[in-house]
Amino acid sequence: MSQAAIAIHGLNKSFGTKKALSDIHLTVLPGEFVALIGPSGSGKSTLLRHTSGLIAGDKGCGSVTIFGRTVQECGRVKRRIREIRADVGFIFQQFNLVNRLTLLQNVLVGMVTRVPTWRSLLRIYTKSEKLSAMRSLHRVGLHEHVLQRAGTLSGGQQQRAAIARTMEQRARIILADEPIASLDPESARMVMDSLARLNREDKVTVVVSLHQVQFALQYCCRTVAMKDGRIIFDGLSCELTPEMLRQIYGTSVDTTVDGTTPLQSRKKEIREVVNENKRKKMVVGLAEAGV
Repeated sequence: MSQAAIAIHGLNKSFGTKKALSDIHLTVLPGEFVALIGPSGSGKSTLLRHTSGLIAGDKGCGSVTIFGRTVQECGRVKRRIREIRADVGFIFQQFNLVNRLTLLQNVLVGMVTRVPTWRSLLRIYTKSEKLSAMRSLHRVGLHEHVLQRAGTLSGGQQQRAAIARTMEQRARIILADEPIASLDPESARMVMDSLARLNREDKVTVVVSLHQVQFALQYCCRTVAMKDGRIIFDGLSCELTPEMLRQIYGTSVDTTVDGTTPLQSRKKEIREVVNENKRKKMVVGLAEAGV
């Protein structure tokens, strides 16, 4: 039975009197690459944390499921959340690497759900496991830094190492929370290239929150825009007009960046993705209806 990768229904979250999320409904299909945009404080990070079960929504309403398994419902995170999180790789803006460990050791941490606890605590890994981690580092262009301490590398290199770590986790979904916010344009491009390659080659579902709208336009076929805790746009990235962006951000937005290919020049690729997503939505709809 086909299932949505992520299904969120009626999710709300309040911090005191402030409404951080308001009646969120969102479905992400397997294999989609979705950008989550919006001004600071719009609810992007909060939504991603609810999706992975790091935060529970308001009591009495709302649900989040990952490939048909309930993450949380009516404000309660399910007890078996660790099993579900094994399928979800979370990439933070702060990298979350151990600076004194080598890149190889940091990437091997991604195997924590697949190796015995005693081995992961003592950092004892087999030759095949080390080779697998090295292959992941090679895929993100860091094979020359395998034995270098993480703390000696640039921000962009550390973020790509964090992506390699999620590869070793073998996550089916990656939630990336502003992974390029503190990076220069070239480093940001390399990080987005790594996420796009993982999505394209491994069919991993990716949801990435971005401040830089131009990267959403140039890498993601679908964009979800948030403002004041609500989803105010959900559609093709190429349909985002300057007027829409002004409504979202309240000001003009620069949507150009050197060294990347605008989605407008990839119409054939977009059309193929859209047609495939329509087919998936139909299958998911039939599955949910029990047909």
